Amino acid sequence: MQHEDLMATARLALACLDLTSLNDGQDVRGGQADIEALCARADGPHGHAAAVCVWPRLAGLARSLLQPTIRVAAVANFPDGSSDIQRAVRDTAEIAAAGAQEVDVVMPYCDLAAAPALLAAVRRECAGLTLKVILETGEIANDALIAQAARIALDAGADFLKTSTGKRPVSATPAAARLLLQAIAGDAVARSHVGFKPAGGIRTVADAAVYIALTAELLGPGAVGPARFRIGASGLLDDIEAVLGGADDAALTRGMSSDMGSDMSSGMSSGMSSGTSSGTSSGTGGGTSSGTGTGSGTSTY
Repeated sequence: MQHEDLMATARLALACLDLTSLNDGQDVRGGQADIEALCARADGPHGHAAAVCVWPRLAGLARSLLQPTIRVAAVANFPDGSSDIQRAVRDTAEIAAAGAQEVDVVMPYCDLAAAPALLAAVRRECAGLTLKVILETGEIANDALIAQAARIALDAGADFLKTSTGKRPVSATPAAARLLLQAIAGDAVARSHVGFKPAGGIRTVADAAVYIALTAELLGPGAVGPARFRIGASGLLDDIEAVLGGADDAALTRGMSSDMGSDMSSGMSSGMSSGTSSGTSSGTGGGTSSGTGTGSGTSTY
């Protein structure tokens, strides 16, 4: 990637970042110091992330620490995606009461028959807020079922389709991203406003560029901005800041997976040029994560 492209991609990735802290155990106790540090990093020397993403019980603290232009998201039915509607609604109500603007809910991906009712209840509870539906595509691992899950989420009124919790062995992949983007693009209503969020395993600016290019290709360059594109990742903010601070480009792009590299070539320049201009001014979305996943599995954030 050329230096100028790398810098533009880094600026866009920062503007679209869901800066995340979902550490083990902090859904029930502690975590205040981590949230204070997270919120401080969300408004850094190179600009601010679009949002922070936290546990519901910490959403109010995050909201109190941030300027209004940085949004607060919190997770519901997380990370396991149970079929318990009361639990999902309870999480959502707590998020809304805390003053957060966004709900990232895990759909019951192991029981898709239960998903429509659960998502409908969550959508009612968070009316007026941004709803991101997490499909956990790495666990579904079947193209037809991923497409079915995406259809269910869109029918329930999702504002974003999100790949993963970042807590399972397989998180965002270009193949899964393409399926979700195709579902949005193929819906006559959704294609004009529904967004996309890859999450987990996105550690470098070059990795982020893959998903920027895919979104530009399938939804159009105008969709590549924080209003319709977010990134959930752990080490990504470190790499963004290193790039924007002038660190060596070659070191920063190492580690990009071969499947990502093969998907990046199409649509790269158009996605960055349009997304940088339209995305950085919109003011929503952002994300690294600190810590490991709650529940089973190692965090890939």
